[in-house]
Amino acid sequence: MSALPEIRVLPPGLKNQIAAGEVVERPASVVKELVENGLDAGATRIDVTVEQGGRALLVVQDNGAGIPTDQLELAVTRHATSKIRDFRDLSDIGSFGFRGEALPSIASVSRFTMTSRARGADEASQIEVRAGEVASKGPAALASGTRVEVRDLFAATPARLKFLKTESTENRRCQDVLMRVALAHLETGFSLTVGGRELFRLPPGQTLADRLAAFWPPAVCQGLKPFDCARDGYRAHGAAGSPSTAQGRGDRILLYVNGRPVQDKLMLSAVRQAYKGMLLSREYPQMVLFLDVPRDEVDVNVHPAKLEVRFIDERRVFSAIRSGVLQALSDPDGIIGSSCAAPEPGRFPAPSGFPGSPAYRESPSSGSAGSAGSSRSAHRPAAFQDAKFSTYRAFTEDQTRALDLPVTPSAAEAGSGLSGGPAGPEPSMAREPGPDALRPATLSGSGYTYLGQIADTYLVLRRGADLELVDQHAAHERVLLAAMREQRKKGDSQPLALALELPLHPSEAEVLADLREDLRAMGFVIEMDGPAKALVRGIPPTLETGEAREYLKDALAEKARGLDDLWTMMACKTAIKANQPLAVDEALALLETWLKTPEREFCPHGRPVVLRWTPNDLEKLFKRK
Repeated sequence: MSALPEIRVLPPGLKNQIAAGEVVERPASVVKELVENGLDAGATRIDVTVEQGGRALLVVQDNGAGIPTDQLELAVTRHATSKIRDFRDLSDIGSFGFRGEALPSIASVSRFTMTSRARGADEASQIEVRAGEVASKGPAALASGTRVEVRDLFAATPARLKFLKTESTENRRCQDVLMRVALAHLETGFSLTVGGRELFRLPPGQTLADRLAAFWPPAVCQGLKPFDCARDGYRAHGAAGSPSTAQGRGDRILLYVNGRPVQDKLMLSAVRQAYKGMLLSREYPQMVLFLDVPRDEVDVNVHPAKLEVRFIDERRVFSAIRSGVLQALSDPDGIIGSSCAAPEPGRFPAPSGFPGSPAYRESPSSGSAGSAGSSRSAHRPAAFQDAKFSTYRAFTEDQTRALDLPVTPSAAEAGSGLSGGPAGPEPSMAREPGPDALRPATLSGSGYTYLGQIADTYLVLRRGADLELVDQHAAHERVLLAAMREQRKKGDSQPLALALELPLHPSEAEVLADLREDLRAMGFVIEMDGPAKALVRGIPPTLETGEAREYLKDALAEKARGLDDLWTMMACKTAIKANQPLAVDEALALLETWLKTPEREFCPHGRPVVLRWTPNDLEKLFKRK
């Protein structure tokens, strides 16, 4: 039996690199640590520079208190910190950095230079660290604060370097980190320069709405509602997005605890619970949520990166968050409602700059920008209510033909408003069924008999002794998606005589660059006219110009990601809706096509299209068994 290796103390350089593996995951981690150091130093301005995704150079400069010359070397020593003194301080942490690991960890995996001038000092001092060892130190030139330069990150640790993504991806992650910090510190000004180009410059003293407008597209920001809920000593405040602007990814749900960006399942669960019944299973709202709790009731010392927290009273956390978000969703004017007690006067600053907040209501230009509804069904555009079947005509004439199925003309079109004439009365769940609503008809070659439409939403079928209900919207979504997959890979496009101009927010321009090939595959022909405007010269044949514009706005607001998500979103937009009456031949055309469609049991979002009851099921329902 071989002898066990002897226990030995690791050399300092290796200890620092192990610590760096926990703290410095990628360039964005360096940005986060250095920016938070600047905030702890009381900076009112922080400027960040990124080159080559952060691999070549990262610079973070602040105008904070600075570091005295005799403490500069100590600052790059592990477990040396000014933030805590004894064990009791760990239960009352008010700073962002307190472990004393960030600077030495970063210095151990880069060429590190820090220049600082303490307030009241006659001159600045500089220290250079190479591979975790101090290479030089001495006087330097700097007006105030601290400047940290990180060069050749991970050059000496190629195992970590190979896990970095492309330059554009790492740049975007650095931007995202700075955005998250900037949203929590409105009193501080921030700037970001990437590859020699300034991406944004945020002045100090902005409202949360103004800060968000620099990062999120207008379509998203206009649907945000402020909330501010204080309950049992906990406060949840921020801005919640309308369900109508929900997207397919959760990257616009930003969570904070005492000003610290976090990732927390409990907080996310409370947000999802507040939106329950308003979103589909794969939809996510936009949310900026700040949770303020007593410092001794939250543990921020869970992970070296400090992204995770633990709460003493999870029930109170859940309740405060859910009540705050419901406040925004239940009150169309964004005024504090009965779901939560108002914060004590003067204790917390009121949210401002959003529709419904005092600053917004006083603005003469606010108009109705903030009147987006809190549910899709309650605020459906009038075009879907009155022009009963314009979208269905697109299905019968284009998608059905694309699947080599016969097009059945609608016998109910004449005089019913289906061909562009005056629309009939608005459909209602309580109205009497029309003469065609419950007329049995056989679906050719399928064994199904169509029995009629219930509540202008569900199509009733009989197959043998079984009873089935089909959701007409979900079925049409599935049919449209199948047609798009079959036909639109060809990139067929309808040229526009006059190009459609789309002004672009900086975030939308980035998304367009990522989606351009997928949009071209769908039939969109798009050219850039400068950095802030796109020209649409061709659109898919089945879209009208107005529909194409709205579709692109949603796509650029990142409601979808990738070609299949884009198709799914288009299918949902153009499918017939609930509460739309169908003539018998229209229902038959939809059902016959749906029965020949792959994956027809579920809609593209994962909801069931059809429910079935066998005689045995019905006997159980009626308690015959």
